[in-house]
Parts: sequence; C-alpha cells; structure tokens
Amino acid sequence: MTFKLSLANLPAIAARASVPAYDRASLKAGILHFGVGNFHRAHMAVYLHELFNRGRDLDWAIIGAGVMPSDQKMRDTLKAQDYLTTVVEQDVARSAATVTGPMVDIITAPDFERIIATLADPAIRIVSMTITEGGYFIDPATGRFDPTHPAIVADAADPDHPKTVFGLIIAGLKARRAAALPPFTVMCCDNIPGNGEVTEATVCGLAELSDPAFAHWIHENVAFPNAMVDRITPATGEREIAIARDTYGIEDGWPVFCEEFKQWVLEDRFPLGRPALEEVGVTFVPDVAPYELMKLRILNGGHAAIAYPAALMDIHYVHEAMENPLIRGFLARLENEEIIPVVPPVPDTSLAEYYALIERRFANPKIGDTIPRLAQDGSNRQPKFILPSTADRLAKGLDVVGLALVSALWCRYFEGVSDSGKAIVFNDVNAERLQKAALASRQDPKVFLALGDIFGGVGTNPRFVLRFTGALASLRENGTAATLQKYLDGKLA
Repeated sequence: MTFKLSLANLPAIAARASVPAYDRASLKAGILHFGVGNFHRAHMAVYLHELFNRGRDLDWAIIGAGVMPSDQKMRDTLKAQDYLTTVVEQDVARSAATVTGPMVDIITAPDFERIIATLADPAIRIVSMTITEGGYFIDPATGRFDPTHPAIVADAADPDHPKTVFGLIIAGLKARRAAALPPFTVMCCDNIPGNGEVTEATVCGLAELSDPAFAHWIHENVAFPNAMVDRITPATGEREIAIARDTYGIEDGWPVFCEEFKQWVLEDRFPLGRPALEEVGVTFVPDVAPYELMKLRILNGGHAAIAYPAALMDIHYVHEAMENPLIRGFLARLENEEIIPVVPPVPDTSLAEYYALIERRFANPKIGDTIPRLAQDGSNRQPKFILPSTADRLAKGLDVVGLALVSALWCRYFEGVSDSGKAIVFNDVNAERLQKAALASRQDPKVFLALGDIFGGVGTNPRFVLRFTGALASLRENGTAATLQKYLDGKLA
C-alpha cells in the first residue's frame, strides 16, 4: 500500500520511513531561502530537520523563495504535500527514507512584493541561497561582478521592482532599514570560492549602480559568512519517484535522493543569531577557505574531470565511470600528481584520506548520479573547479599534462558527438558559442582557448597550449580510451 505524502498520512508513512518528531504547527520561520532545489532539501533542510527533532530552535523554520519560472513547479509540488520532502539516503551498505518538514511556505515569481515583505519581517534573521554557481553575475575570467548583465541592468534601472535574487535582497534590506530593523545575515550555500565574499560583491555591486551610499551601508552592516557545503545529490527522475513509491510506500512528487555523507563548514558570523547547528554536525570555524578550496579542487574538480571522458565513452552513471579502469585511473593520477599537490594544507585533515573518501563516494552504485549532470554548465564550472589548479601549477613552473587533458576532453565533448557517434545533448548557457569554438578548433586548437572569459591567461600560456593541443590531437586521432591509456602510461605528450 502506498500513501500520498502529507501531514495527515505521516502516521501511516512512519511504518517504513522516519517522520518528523516535532509538531509542524509549532514551527516559526526564521530563514528565507532562495532556490529550493534538490541540494538544499538534502543539505541545509536536513540539518534543520535533525535539529528540530531534538526539540531545538523551532523558530528557525524555512520559507522558500524562487525567481525562476521553474521554481513555480517546485512550489506547486511541495505545497500539495504540505511542504514535506522524502529524503532517501543511499550508502553501499544501507538505504533509508526520512520525511523532512522544516519548510513552511514557498513564495515564487511573480509575487515579488510578498518576497520583499517577508524579507522585511523581523522574524527573518537569515537569508540563504542555493542558486547554482552561475547565478551570481560574475565574469568567469576576472572573477568580478558583471554590471553589464541584462538582468542586473534592469534591476539597477528599477530598484523598487527587482526581479533578481540580489535585487530582492537589496529591497528587503532597504525596507528593514526604513523600519529601523537590523539587517539579516546573507548566507550563500553554493559551490563558489569565497562564496560569502562573492555574494557580498554582487549585492553591493548591484546596489552601487543605483544607490552608492546604500551599497556602502550594506558593506558596513550586513554579514556574509563563507561556507563549504557538500553532499552528492543527483536530479530527481522517474527512477527516484518509483523507488520512493515502491520501496517506501510514499507517493512524493519530488523526492530527493542523496548519499549518506554530508558536510557543512561555516564561518560563525550571524549578528541576529542562528540555529544551534553544531549540535547536528555543522563545523563552525574562523576561516572556511582551506576546507572550501580542498572540496572545490578535489571533489568538484574530480567530478569535472570524469564527466567528459565518460560522456565521450557513452557512460551514463557516475558509478559506472568509476568502474571503468581507465577513467578511475585517470582520476587518481590527476588528483594525486597534479591537483592535490597544489591544494594548501587543511586543519586536522589528510588530503590523501579525503581523496580516498571521494573515490568511495563517486563509486557508490546506489546514488544513481549521472554523467549528464556532471557535464552540465561547464562554462561556469571549469573556471571554478579545474582552471584554478591549472593556473597554480603553471605559476609554479609545473607541468599540466592531466589538467590540459581535462580541458581537451571538454573541447572534444563540445564537438557534439561521442566516440561512437552518438549525439550529445548540451546543458550550458554558452553551449552555442562553445560548440562553434570546438568545431573551429579542428583547424586551429587555439580557437577554443581564445574563449577569454573562461580560460583567461591560462589559454595563452605556452606550456598549457602545447599540452592542450597534443591531448586534443590524440583524442581525435586515437579516441578517448586510447588517450586515457597513453596518459596512464606516461606517453601523452
């Protein structure tokens, strides 16, 4: 027997899944969160759920918010099930379902006035976000705020009627200041180096365009703590919906599947207070940067490294890629010889042990994480996860055979067909431009590297150009598998 996910059906669902131990009616919102996607519901929402289960901090419930058309579907789905979510944690040795309930509402576009009113509510003390790495209006080549983006230009021209997350945050802060209320803390939960600083740069940069004095006030008065977040969370499809129904008896319109592992390292800068998240495993530190760099370079860089060879070899699932000895060997050599040596030390952490954990996580067959998910949005991810390691090695006079191969694989991927001739479906806002450059690179490999907003100075470095050109030639002449073997044999020039 199956039960539709709802508050009324929780007693029946409890026979096969964990359900909230707290009374949902007792929750009061303290956080407004932009971007109610799978990762948020598998990460921050789970930590709060675990804290509420202890009877703690029930005034820190979440109100979700969204500015994209796709957010409306999430709102409608979750509203129909009382804002409950089935989170299925899957490890090699065990799987378990938990119904979480820390969210009490979702507000989406075009109801921007209600979002601003909620931001101005004194009960809201933290505004958090998971809006993807590409959602911060940052020029990839310079790493700085881009004031010329059309959405930014529009919000700057009409700051009283914003439509971006950052314009709404500014409007909410203005409303609070006008009401003599202290500002909320802005907490980024996206995979971006110095994510709190990046968020502050975008908020202040947008405010500067219409009200420089208020931009200065934000800089002086609003806290933007940095954070490192980690949990592998694939997209939800029919497979996940069916498992939730058939294995756990829960009819959930948008369940979340994830690995058992999760991590959150956070700077403790919350002037209006915060939930006692340290009680449920969050690590509070004075400086997140070492942890963040480790994760972005080793884990996210590792995902970026295996995505394109796997796609070119027609491999669909991440664990299947890790079962391929060429891809697993490529990742291990790349990490141990080129990436990890330029990752600074992390307090109380062995980088070798951290990579061993990453290998096990990638190889988990139950997660069902897909290569297309890892391959998407490369124009935002490559400059954040791969090219910084490349730049660091080049600056030290070190070789970049493996890292240049990653870039060459990305170029080869954007030619649009796998080694077997299967068509590749892109998911990147810059796909058209990338494919045009990739196809032109057949005559001149430097054309792809001339994408200056992505490669920056790396694209003109003679050593990198040499290694990239050689790897790309091998991929075209010999194929992906043979090129990986050449790299493993130390014969890739």
